[in-house]
Amino acid sequence: MMGKASGQQLLLPANPVFIWGSVVVGLLVNLLPLGRMPGMPDVLLLLLMFWSVHQPQRVGIGAGFVLGLVMDVHQSALLGQHALVYAGLSYLATQMQRRLLWFSVPSQALQLLPLFLGAHLVELALRVLLGGIFPGFWFLLAGTLEALLWPLASWVLLAPQRRPPDRDENRPL
Repeated sequence: MMGKASGQQLLLPANPVFIWGSVVVGLLVNLLPLGRMPGMPDVLLLLLMFWSVHQPQRVGIGAGFVLGLVMDVHQSALLGQHALVYAGLSYLATQMQRRLLWFSVPSQALQLLPLFLGAHLVELALRVLLGGIFPGFWFLLAGTLEALLWPLASWVLLAPQRRPPDRDENRPL
């Protein structure tokens, strides 16, 4: 289903505090000591992709790089491994954001699935090339779960922008 609905509600401007607050919450979720399960979705990656698509002027490549370095230090990974993936996906998200926003949310998730899977493939390739163990094909589950979480993230993160504006007799909207 392509194209925006003709009666789609206009969104209010996004609050920068809400944007960065959600990114910090995603970082904290990634920092939780849940063990390193290969199929665990990367919540921070999902949020970076979401805000890179919806607010590319506020969250972009630089934020992805810095937050990737934080994740590298936290996981004792090769310095730059997550930074490369996060910055690369932020770049791809900003490049395709105008086209992506014309599609419905489930179609967006379907189009982002190869990007999420590709991100985990790059991380896996770097890890294995540097002598790490191959975790099996469970890493594909993480990218699939991130794509499945995209509609939920869209619904939750766009909810504050969907609230009805204050009524004003002098304003037509």
